[in-house]
Amino acid sequence: MSESFRLDGKVVVLTGGAGFLGEPYARALSRAGAHVVVADIDGEGAHRVAGSVEGARALAVKVDVSDPASVRQLADLTVGTFGRVDGLVNNAALDPKFDHDHEGEHSDSFEAFPLEAWNRSLDVNVTGPFLCAQALAPRMLETGGGVIVNVGSIYGVTGPDQRIYGRDAQGRPRYKPVTYSVGKAAMFGLTRYLATYYAGQPIRVNTLVLGGVLNNHDPEFLRHYTARTPMGRMAEREEYCGALVFLLSDASSYMTGASLPVDGGWTAW
Repeated sequence: MSESFRLDGKVVVLTGGAGFLGEPYARALSRAGAHVVVADIDGEGAHRVAGSVEGARALAVKVDVSDPASVRQLADLTVGTFGRVDGLVNNAALDPKFDHDHEGEHSDSFEAFPLEAWNRSLDVNVTGPFLCAQALAPRMLETGGGVIVNVGSIYGVTGPDQRIYGRDAQGRPRYKPVTYSVGKAAMFGLTRYLATYYAGQPIRVNTLVLGGVLNNHDPEFLRHYTARTPMGRMAEREEYCGALVFLLSDASSYMTGASLPVDGGWTAW
Protein backbone atom coordinates (compact mmCIF):
# COMPACT_ATOMS: atom_id res chain seq x y z
CA MET A 1 0.00 0.00 0.00
CA SER A 2 2.76 2.48 0.85
CA GLU A 3 4.14 2.22 -2.68
CA SER A 4 0.93 3.69 -4.09
CA PHE A 5 1.76 6.97 -2.36
CA ARG A 6 5.12 7.25 -4.15
CA LEU A 7 5.73 9.71 -6.99
CA ASP A 8 9.00 8.23 -8.21
CA GLY A 9 10.02 9.67 -11.57
CA LYS A 10 6.90 11.82 -11.90
CA VAL A 11 7.30 15.42 -13.05
CA VAL A 12 5.10 17.85 -11.10
CA VAL A 13 4.67 21.55 -11.89
CA LEU A 14 4.04 23.53 -8.71
CA THR A 15 2.88 27.11 -9.21
CA GLY A 16 3.41 29.49 -6.33
CA GLY A 17 6.33 27.23 -5.48
CA ALA A 18 8.30 29.94 -3.69
CA GLY A 19 5.43 30.86 -1.37
CA PHE A 20 4.72 30.09 2.26
CA LEU A 21 3.03 26.80 1.39
CA GLY A 22 4.86 26.21 -1.89
CA GLU A 23 8.17 25.59 -0.17
CA PRO A 24 7.02 22.68 2.02
CA TYR A 25 5.00 21.33 -0.91
CA ALA A 26 8.13 21.25 -3.08
CA ARG A 27 10.12 19.42 -0.43
CA ALA A 28 7.35 16.91 0.21
CA LEU A 29 6.93 16.15 -3.49
CA SER A 30 10.67 15.65 -3.85
CA ARG A 31 10.78 13.34 -0.83
CA ALA A 32 8.00 11.31 -2.45
CA GLY A 33 10.24 10.88 -5.49
CA ALA A 34 8.90 13.55 -7.88
CA HIS A 35 10.92 15.90 -10.02
CA VAL A 36 9.54 19.31 -9.09
CA VAL A 37 9.18 22.36 -11.31
CA VAL A 38 9.14 25.25 -8.84
CA ALA A 39 7.24 27.93 -10.75
CA ASP A 40 6.74 31.38 -9.26
CA ILE A 41 6.62 35.02 -10.28
CA ASP A 42 9.44 35.46 -7.76
CA GLY A 43 12.27 34.00 -9.83
CA GLU A 44 14.87 34.32 -7.10
CA GLY A 45 12.56 32.62 -4.62
CA ALA A 46 11.89 29.80 -7.07
CA HIS A 47 15.64 29.20 -7.42
CA ARG A 48 16.07 29.26 -3.66
CA VAL A 49 13.36 26.65 -3.12
CA ALA A 50 14.53 24.48 -6.02
CA GLY A 51 18.02 24.51 -4.55
CA SER A 52 16.75 23.44 -1.14
CA VAL A 53 14.90 20.28 -2.13
CA GLU A 54 16.58 16.94 -1.63
CA GLY A 55 16.25 13.75 -3.61
CA ALA A 56 14.80 14.14 -7.11
CA ARG A 57 15.67 16.95 -9.53
CA ALA A 58 14.12 20.39 -9.26
CA LEU A 59 13.78 23.10 -11.88
CA ALA A 60 13.12 26.76 -11.07
CA VAL A 61 11.01 28.75 -13.54
CA LYS A 62 9.92 32.36 -13.28
CA VAL A 63 6.33 32.54 -14.47
CA ASP A 64 3.38 34.91 -14.43
CA VAL A 65 0.40 32.54 -14.39
CA SER A 66 -1.89 35.30 -15.66
CA ASP A 67 0.17 35.68 -18.84
CA PRO A 68 -0.54 33.07 -21.57
CA ALA A 69 2.91 33.43 -23.15
CA SER A 70 4.63 32.97 -19.79
CA VAL A 71 2.57 29.86 -19.06
CA ARG A 72 3.32 28.39 -22.49
CA GLN A 73 7.01 28.96 -21.81
CA LEU A 74 6.61 27.12 -18.49
CA ALA A 75 5.12 24.14 -20.32
CA ASP A 76 7.88 24.18 -22.94
CA LEU A 77 10.67 24.39 -20.35
CA THR A 78 9.15 21.56 -18.32
CA VAL A 79 8.84 19.18 -21.25
CA GLY A 80 12.14 20.32 -22.72
CA THR A 81 13.94 19.57 -19.46
CA PHE A 82 12.22 16.39 -18.32
CA GLY A 83 10.56 15.10 -21.48
CA ARG A 84 7.15 14.87 -19.83
CA VAL A 85 4.78 16.34 -17.24
CA ASP A 86 2.68 14.19 -14.91
CA GLY A 87 1.21 16.61 -12.41
CA LEU A 88 0.11 20.21 -11.99
CA VAL A 89 -0.55 21.89 -8.66
CA ASN A 90 -2.41 25.17 -9.14
CA ASN A 91 -1.18 26.73 -5.93
CA ALA A 92 -0.32 30.31 -7.00
CA ALA A 93 -2.76 32.87 -5.61
CA LEU A 94 -2.99 36.42 -4.37
CA ASP A 95 -3.98 36.51 -0.71
CA PRO A 96 -2.79 39.67 1.07
CA LYS A 97 -2.00 38.84 4.67
CA PHE A 98 -3.25 40.60 7.77
CA ASP A 99 0.11 41.98 8.86
CA HIS A 100 1.95 45.30 8.99
CA ASP A 101 3.33 44.86 5.47
CA HIS A 102 -0.24 44.83 4.12
CA GLU A 103 -1.80 47.36 6.47
CA GLY A 104 -4.69 49.11 4.77
CA GLU A 105 -5.27 46.45 2.11
CA HIS A 106 -8.17 45.01 4.08
CA SER A 107 -9.96 48.25 4.95
CA ASP A 108 -12.02 48.40 1.76
CA SER A 109 -15.60 47.31 2.31
CA PHE A 110 -17.32 45.32 -0.42
CA GLU A 111 -19.05 48.47 -1.61
CA ALA A 112 -15.71 50.29 -1.99
CA PHE A 113 -13.60 47.41 -3.26
CA PRO A 114 -11.45 48.66 -6.20
CA LEU A 115 -12.15 47.20 -9.62
CA GLU A 116 -8.40 47.13 -10.31
CA ALA A 117 -7.84 44.90 -7.28
CA TRP A 118 -10.75 42.68 -8.36
CA ASN A 119 -9.34 42.22 -11.86
CA ARG A 120 -5.76 41.58 -10.72
CA SER A 121 -6.80 39.01 -8.13
CA LEU A 122 -9.03 37.07 -10.52
CA ASP A 123 -6.33 37.20 -13.19
CA VAL A 124 -4.04 35.25 -10.87
CA ASN A 125 -6.48 33.19 -8.80
CA VAL A 126 -8.86 32.08 -11.58
CA THR A 127 -7.36 32.81 -14.98
CA GLY A 128 -3.98 31.47 -13.82
CA PRO A 129 -5.20 27.93 -13.04
CA PHE A 130 -7.23 27.96 -16.28
CA LEU A 131 -4.18 28.89 -18.36
CA CYS A 132 -1.92 26.38 -16.60
CA ALA A 133 -4.38 23.53 -17.08
CA GLN A 134 -4.95 24.56 -20.69
CA ALA A 135 -1.21 24.51 -21.43
CA LEU A 136 -0.17 21.45 -19.43
CA ALA A 137 -3.06 18.97 -19.74
CA PRO A 138 -2.32 18.31 -23.46
CA ARG A 139 1.32 17.68 -22.55
CA MET A 140 0.17 15.14 -19.97
CA LEU A 141 -1.88 13.31 -22.57
CA GLU A 142 1.15 13.08 -24.85
CA THR A 143 2.93 10.85 -22.34
CA GLY A 144 0.11 8.82 -20.78
CA GLY A 145 -1.89 11.25 -18.66
CA GLY A 146 -1.55 12.97 -15.33
CA VAL A 147 -3.14 14.66 -12.35
CA ILE A 148 -4.21 18.24 -11.67
CA VAL A 149 -4.71 19.50 -8.13
CA ASN A 150 -6.44 22.86 -7.72
CA VAL A 151 -5.74 24.41 -4.33
CA GLY A 152 -8.94 25.74 -2.81
CA SER A 153 -9.96 27.13 0.56
CA ILE A 154 -12.64 26.89 3.19
CA TYR A 155 -13.65 30.37 2.01
CA GLY A 156 -14.66 28.88 -1.31
CA VAL A 157 -17.12 26.71 0.65
CA THR A 158 -18.31 29.08 3.36
CA GLY A 159 -18.41 32.84 3.58
CA PRO A 160 -15.67 34.50 5.64
CA ASP A 161 -16.66 35.36 9.19
CA GLN A 162 -15.65 39.00 8.99
CA ARG A 163 -16.05 39.37 12.75
CA ILE A 164 -12.77 37.56 13.41
CA TYR A 165 -10.60 40.09 11.55
CA GLY A 166 -10.93 42.96 14.00
CA ARG A 167 -9.85 46.49 13.17
CA ASP A 168 -6.77 48.17 11.71
CA ALA A 169 -4.54 50.73 13.45
CA GLN A 170 -6.98 53.51 12.52
CA GLY A 171 -9.91 51.65 14.05
CA ARG A 172 -11.49 50.72 10.71
CA PRO A 173 -13.04 47.26 10.30
CA ARG A 174 -10.85 44.82 8.40
CA TYR A 175 -12.32 42.53 5.74
CA LYS A 176 -11.27 39.38 3.99
CA PRO A 177 -11.52 40.56 0.35
CA VAL A 178 -14.40 39.44 -1.85
CA THR A 179 -11.89 38.34 -4.50
CA TYR A 180 -10.47 35.60 -2.30
CA SER A 181 -13.82 33.91 -1.76
CA VAL A 182 -14.86 34.26 -5.39
CA GLY A 183 -11.53 32.98 -6.67
CA LYS A 184 -11.44 29.98 -4.38
CA ALA A 185 -15.07 29.12 -5.14
CA ALA A 186 -14.11 29.06 -8.81
CA MET A 187 -11.64 26.25 -8.11
CA PHE A 188 -14.53 23.86 -7.48
CA GLY A 189 -16.14 24.70 -10.80
CA LEU A 190 -12.85 24.39 -12.66
CA THR A 191 -12.15 21.03 -11.04
CA ARG A 192 -15.55 19.57 -11.90
CA TYR A 193 -15.43 20.93 -15.43
CA LEU A 194 -11.98 19.51 -16.16
CA ALA A 195 -12.74 16.18 -14.49
CA THR A 196 -15.76 15.68 -16.74
CA TYR A 197 -14.16 17.24 -19.81
CA TYR A 198 -11.37 14.66 -19.61
CA ALA A 199 -13.77 11.81 -18.82
CA GLY A 200 -12.49 8.65 -20.48
CA GLN A 201 -9.00 10.11 -20.78
CA PRO A 202 -6.16 9.55 -18.30
CA ILE A 203 -6.34 12.89 -16.49
CA ARG A 204 -7.71 13.22 -12.97
CA VAL A 205 -8.58 16.58 -11.38
CA ASN A 206 -9.36 17.27 -7.72
CA THR A 207 -9.48 20.19 -5.28
CA LEU A 208 -7.46 20.38 -2.08
CA VAL A 209 -9.47 22.54 0.34
CA LEU A 210 -7.30 24.28 2.92
CA GLY A 211 -8.07 25.89 6.24
CA GLY A 212 -6.05 28.60 7.95
CA VAL A 213 -2.30 28.21 8.36
CA LEU A 214 -0.38 29.47 11.38
CA ASN A 215 1.90 32.32 10.32
CA ASN A 216 2.68 34.83 13.10
CA HIS A 217 -0.94 35.84 13.41
CA ASP A 218 -2.32 38.54 15.62
CA PRO A 219 -3.20 36.93 19.00
CA GLU A 220 -6.77 38.24 18.91
CA PHE A 221 -7.37 36.85 15.43
CA LEU A 222 -5.79 33.54 16.44
CA ARG A 223 -8.09 33.28 19.45
CA HIS A 224 -11.20 33.93 17.35
CA TYR A 225 -10.14 31.61 14.52
CA THR A 226 -9.26 28.67 16.73
CA ALA A 227 -12.51 29.06 18.69
CA ARG A 228 -14.36 28.41 15.42
CA THR A 229 -12.31 25.31 14.57
CA PRO A 230 -13.28 21.92 16.02
CA MET A 231 -9.61 20.95 16.41
CA GLY A 232 -8.99 24.19 18.30
CA ARG A 233 -5.97 25.37 16.30
CA MET A 234 -4.71 26.50 12.92
CA ALA A 235 -2.69 24.18 10.70
CA GLU A 236 1.08 24.01 10.60
CA ARG A 237 2.09 24.53 6.99
CA GLU A 238 3.59 21.02 6.66
CA GLU A 239 0.24 19.44 7.55
CA TYR A 240 -1.14 19.85 4.03
CA CYS A 241 1.71 18.00 2.35
CA GLY A 242 0.39 14.50 2.96
CA ALA A 243 -2.96 15.30 1.37
CA LEU A 244 -1.25 16.86 -1.64
CA VAL A 245 0.97 13.83 -2.21
CA PHE A 246 -2.09 11.59 -1.84
CA LEU A 247 -4.02 13.49 -4.53
CA LEU A 248 -1.10 13.36 -6.96
CA SER A 249 -0.32 9.70 -6.34
CA ASP A 250 -1.91 6.42 -7.36
CA ALA A 251 -3.31 6.16 -3.82
CA SER A 252 -6.16 8.38 -5.10
CA SER A 253 -6.44 6.61 -8.46
CA TYR A 254 -10.26 6.29 -8.29
CA MET A 255 -10.79 9.93 -7.35
CA THR A 256 -11.63 12.74 -9.75
CA GLY A 257 -13.88 15.78 -9.65
CA ALA A 258 -13.75 15.65 -5.86
CA SER A 259 -12.83 18.00 -3.03
CA LEU A 260 -10.66 17.02 -0.07
CA PRO A 261 -11.05 19.35 2.96
CA VAL A 262 -8.06 19.56 5.29
CA ASP A 263 -9.33 22.28 7.59
CA GLY A 264 -9.32 21.10 11.19
CA GLY A 265 -13.08 20.59 10.87
CA TRP A 266 -13.95 24.23 10.03
CA THR A 267 -16.50 23.23 7.37
CA ALA A 268 -18.02 20.52 9.57
CA TRP A 269 -19.95 22.92 11.79
